[in-house]
Amino acid sequence: MKQEDYPALFLDADAASNLYQSKFLRLIRGEYMVLFLAAVFSMNFFTDVIYGVLYAGVFFVGLLVLVSRAQTKPEQWWYRCRALAESVKTLTWRYMMRATPFEGDEATAKLKLRDELHKMFRENKDVAKQITNDWSGNNQITEAMVEVRGLKRVDRMTYYLKHRVDEQRGWYNRKSKTNRDCAKLWFWISGIAYVLAGSMVLSRIAYPDWKFWPIEPLIVVATSIVGWMQIKKFNELAAAYTVAAHEIGLIRPMADAVTNEASFSEFVNDAEKAFSREHTLWIARQSD
Repeated sequence: MKQEDYPALFLDADAASNLYQSKFLRLIRGEYMVLFLAAVFSMNFFTDVIYGVLYAGVFFVGLLVLVSRAQTKPEQWWYRCRALAESVKTLTWRYMMRATPFEGDEATAKLKLRDELHKMFRENKDVAKQITNDWSGNNQITEAMVEVRGLKRVDRMTYYLKHRVDEQRGWYNRKSKTNRDCAKLWFWISGIAYVLAGSMVLSRIAYPDWKFWPIEPLIVVATSIVGWMQIKKFNELAAAYTVAAHEIGLIRPMADAVTNEASFSEFVNDAEKAFSREHTLWIARQSD
């Protein structure tokens, strides 16, 4: 299932979510950079007026970044756009698999899907105002969606297991590993910064005549890394993604009990509920 094969509403919400995520993380990095520069200026390399003005200017830039983040709240729009995108994706898969309430003839199912998308759009009006219009010219019901829906039940189930269940499980596994690796990496970098700062404190005792020890910048680096780890929640997400991957692994064997359209519909809806539950919990954790 290619990205562009999903409804236009999903594509726009997905693009908006990625955009606000990038904006939020850029602002956070900007704040950390301002604090680092302020720590560097605090070492008082010079005593002239220009140096003092630049030093003060760093704090005003930091204030602008802080106000921008507080006013635009990109992290909230990131989560809400992601929730909308994932909700549309769930509808898409239920439609393609002929799961309730999209069973029956094609015309009725298309009408039902359009109604559900309209309802979702109206319920998320404030979010809809924030999404991009990059994909607004695309169809809400694509040819690929109709083509998959037209497959026989056995082929649809094979497609669903491969491109939805296994793909979701693989995504959670990859994310779990990535977050564990990032947690370890940033832990060691933070530890190195603390060791260097401590070493420089001792060096300053041994060499009191040298005034420019970058202890304060190293402290800012270390504390910024701690803050970054708290924002990204590497350890927490690694554990959550591992649990999600295991849960999806337990869902897959349930496909063996599918013998007709009704049981297949039930299986798909149960699986989509599990995916939605995991994503809802992820949104809640990110919003804490």
